[in-house]
Amino acid sequence: MQRFPTFRKGGVHPDDKKSLSSPCAIERLPVPSELIVPLSQHLGAPASALKQKGETLDIGEKIGKASGFISADVHSPVAGLIKDIRKVTLANSVVCDAFVIAVDAKQPVKVWEEQPYAHLSGAQIISIVQDMGVVGTGGATFPTHVKLMVPKGKSVDALVVNGVECEPYLTADHRLMLEETDKVLQGVMIVAQAVSPKRIIIGVENNKPDAIEVLRNAVSQKGYPIDVVPLKVKYPQGDEKQLLKATIGREIPSGKLPIDVGALVLNVGTSFAVYEAVALRKPLIDRVVTVSGEAIASPKNIRTYVGTKVVDLLAYCGNPKERYEKMISGGPMMGFAFFDDQTPITKGSSGILVLDNQKELDAPTTACISCGRCVAVCPMGLQPTKLYKLIEHRRYEDAMKMNLMDCKECGCCAYTCPAHIPLVHGMKLGKKLGRK
Repeated sequence: MQRFPTFRKGGVHPDDKKSLSSPCAIERLPVPSELIVPLSQHLGAPASALKQKGETLDIGEKIGKASGFISADVHSPVAGLIKDIRKVTLANSVVCDAFVIAVDAKQPVKVWEEQPYAHLSGAQIISIVQDMGVVGTGGATFPTHVKLMVPKGKSVDALVVNGVECEPYLTADHRLMLEETDKVLQGVMIVAQAVSPKRIIIGVENNKPDAIEVLRNAVSQKGYPIDVVPLKVKYPQGDEKQLLKATIGREIPSGKLPIDVGALVLNVGTSFAVYEAVALRKPLIDRVVTVSGEAIASPKNIRTYVGTKVVDLLAYCGNPKERYEKMISGGPMMGFAFFDDQTPITKGSSGILVLDNQKELDAPTTACISCGRCVAVCPMGLQPTKLYKLIEHRRYEDAMKMNLMDCKECGCCAYTCPAHIPLVHGMKLGKKLGRK
């Protein structure tokens, strides 16, 4: 029996539920009548508004300017009128300004024509990626141009492309690899053109054999110097630290970044966005979102504009409910629970889930029995139960000394806890208060 690479320490095997949406080809959502486009769709400082209420917008026009080194530009996905600029609360609880845009239905959809890019230098590619507002689409939303700026004295030995998509329910990246194979690979090669890696690897979990085959065939036909590596199905293999352990056998030291071990990690969706940015000069104004869960009438993978309200996505999927007890933005392990269906899609929205297991979600918390399951499954080798108790007793400095900041908030500990202790919430609180 063939053995597939993986990380050694910890991890879990949740029911992936991907069969709900994995057979569903990407569909384009009809343009809604109104979009809500936030100015904080990325890690770091929110963008500064460049437009005012009452102004008209063109498709792809820049409406927000990056306000710091770790920040990103924001563009209008449609032609329309700015009805309002107001505060909104995003699914991850971030409160920021957002443009409320009345869509001009008479404006035709813009056709983005491919432009030559083989002559571009690394600096020029990075500048275009920055100007097009590209960020990580896997959920972290780190500005991509910053990631591509390799620090002086360092080099990229391995460019590792993350096609793992290990979160249950989510299949947006899977469909991209199947349906936009050539564009994803061109995006990878554009990044390689910018950072000059010695080798290129695409890691894909072995529960996506069709994607592995399609990628390998395309790589062979194009002659790309890319190695497509099937990986063992194990959560959280999509985390960059675990992915690097599985693909190149390197461990990122505590407090360090992939570049410190000669690696650069990029998501499949981000590679596709880089292609559109550099080859088409198209800003990151739309993305593929998985809409799934047992409470969804017709799960789908939908390509939709940034700023689309969740209610519009749910209506397109034929969900008859008028109210929802709980929705999740992202996956069930690391996603964010929210309740307002007026919440907009952002650049980092990989999925919208409506689950039908309320009894399990409402299970009462009981006392810790010191079973050690959380310790056994922690991929970072931490002791979640001890960290939680320290945080519970407000001993934040002691928790920080026990490497609290190494916690990836992957949810493995909470998933296995028989006492239903909110371990991840405790870690998040401890980090927030421990940094003060």
